[in-house]
Amino acid sequence: MTTTETPAAVRTFIDATNSGDAEAFAAAFTHDACLDDWGREYHGSDGVRAWDRTDNIGVQAHFELDGIEPGTTRDTWVATLTVTGNGHNGTGPMTFRLRDGLIAGLSITP
Repeated sequence: MTTTETPAAVRTFIDATNSGDAEAFAAAFTHDACLDDWGREYHGSDGVRAWDRTDNIGVQAHFELDGIEPGTTRDTWVATLTVTGNGHNGTGPMTFRLRDGLIAGLSITP
């Protein structure tokens, strides 16, 4: 995988998760963001915060960025992350769609 400079919003997503900072995590997303975690969809700020509580900081997730590259469409990035913690553990892609420097969409697929 080609690794390029990590967009600030993606870096905030990772750093906030790793430090357990739920406020910084939520602030990395647009107010109308859509987060799709293997077909489970979460919408808006409340949805992002709910996912964070049940599937991310709430289960002490930790991310290691293995690589990142531009996606197939403008303003998208595909990051390969290794996830550890008390929830899902493994390595896989997360596709981020950015808008105005924030995460407008996040798709986590198997």
